[in-house]
Amino acid sequence: MITYPFINKLSNAGAFLTKNVGVAALALGFAFIPIHKASCEVLCQEQALVFPDWMRNQVVYELNVRQFSEEGTFKGAEAHLERLHKLGINTIWFMPVQPYGKVNSKSELGSYYSIADYTGINPEYGSAEDFKSFVDKAHALGMRVILDWVPNHTSWDNPLTITHPEFYARDCQGNFTPPTGTDWTDVIQLDFDAPGLVEYQFEAMSHWLDTYGLDGFRCDVAWNVPTKFWDALTARLRAHKPDIFMLAEAEIGEQMLSSFNTCYGWDLLHTYESVAQGRVPASAIDSALERRKVRFPAGASFLNMTSNHDENSWNGTVFERFGAGAKTFAVLAMTMDGVPLIYNGQEAGLDKRLEFFVRDPIDWKDSPMEDFYRRLIALKSTSAALLTGATTEKIPSSAAESVYAYMRGEEGGAEVLVIANLTARNVEVELGSLRMKGEWTDAMTGEKTTLEESLKQTLKSWEYLLYYR
Repeated sequence: MITYPFINKLSNAGAFLTKNVGVAALALGFAFIPIHKASCEVLCQEQALVFPDWMRNQVVYELNVRQFSEEGTFKGAEAHLERLHKLGINTIWFMPVQPYGKVNSKSELGSYYSIADYTGINPEYGSAEDFKSFVDKAHALGMRVILDWVPNHTSWDNPLTITHPEFYARDCQGNFTPPTGTDWTDVIQLDFDAPGLVEYQFEAMSHWLDTYGLDGFRCDVAWNVPTKFWDALTARLRAHKPDIFMLAEAEIGEQMLSSFNTCYGWDLLHTYESVAQGRVPASAIDSALERRKVRFPAGASFLNMTSNHDENSWNGTVFERFGAGAKTFAVLAMTMDGVPLIYNGQEAGLDKRLEFFVRDPIDWKDSPMEDFYRRLIALKSTSAALLTGATTEKIPSSAAESVYAYMRGEEGGAEVLVIANLTARNVEVELGSLRMKGEWTDAMTGEKTTLEESLKQTLKSWEYLLYYR
C-alpha cells in the first residue's frame, strides 16, 4: 500500500473500525476505506478457499530491497539468503521490484508502489538476471518467493496511460485521478470495469510466474479492488498455476471465498497493540477472534504480525508500539493460527523507523532477537500443532484479563502450549486443563518439564511459557 505518515494509521484504523461499526463507508481525515460487510448467513456458513498445503508451515519474511543491504540491490539481498535459510525462513515476500514512476514522485527515489512498468525490473536493484539468480538460489534452498503486486493504481508515467488510457478512472473533468480520498498524488486510479484490464493483469502476473518461477503474490490495496475483479483474475491465475499462494492486503470476508488464501490480520494486530499499551484487557483477543467467526468463511487464514513496512515506517517500531512486550506478542503472532510474518530487520532488533522514500539501510547488528526468532520459526516450521488450520483450544485462567493461554494441535498428537502474561506487572495465575498433564519441552531452552492438570505460579511482567511435545 502506498502509505504516508498522516494517512496510514487512519487507513488501518478505518479498516478496523469499518468492520465494527458496519456502515457503508468511512472517511477518516484524508483516508477513505470502503466497507464490505456480509451477513453471518452469507459468510460464516461457507468455506474459505482451499489453502495450499505447501504454505501451512511457512513463515513469511518481507524483504524491502532498497533498505535490506548497504548496496540496496538483489545481489546485496542474495548475500543474506544463507543466513535467512539458517534462521528458518521459508517464504520471501519481495516488496515491488519494478521501476518506479518519476512524474509527481514523492521523492527522488519515489514510492515502491508507484509502478511505471508492470513487467520491468528497477535498474537501481540490478538486472532481471540478478533477480532470477536470487529466486533460483532461494528455490534451491527449499524456500518460496512471492512478489508484491499493485493492481489498484499505476504511476502517472506508466506506458498504459498511452497504450490503454481506457484502463483508468477519470475525474469529473475527464482527467486521470489519484485514488479517491487519499494524498497518493504520485499514482493514478485504475477502472476495474474497463474491458481488458483483467486480461492485462493476468498476462503481466503470468510473466513473473513463468519468467522467474515465483510462487505467488501479495496484493496491495486489495480492499480497494472489487471482489468480482479478484475472482476473475485469480481464477485465471490458478488455472495457470494451481498451487499459487495469494495474500490480500485486505480484511474482507467475501474475498476469502474464491480469491485469496490469506488476508491481513489488522484487527488482531491492533488488538495486540491495545493490550500491550494497557488500553484493553488480554481477553480482547478473544473478542477479535470471535469477530472473525462472523465476518469470514470457515477456515479463513490470516497474516499474523507485529510489524510490516507500513507499521514500521509510519506507526513505529515494535519497541515503540509493544514496549517491553515485543517478544511476548511475537510469540503470539508466531503460534496463533495463521501465517506469521517477519519484517526485515526484526531479527536484528530493528529499533528505528525505516525511511520510506529514501535510502535508509538496516543496521545488521548482533541481537538476541535472532536466536529468539530462530527458535520460534523452528517450532512453527516443524510442529504439526502449528500448521495453519490446526486446532486451537483456549485454556481457562484465573487472570483472563492479564494472561492469555492456549494449546494448538490434537490431543495425543503434536501439541504446543502457550501461556503469556500480557501486562507490565507480575501476575499470579492459576490455569487448568487435562491436556496440560505430562512432559513438555521448553521451546526456548530445550529443557524438559513436567506439568500437572493445573498450574499455579507468578508470571513476571511480559513473561511467556512456550512448550511443545
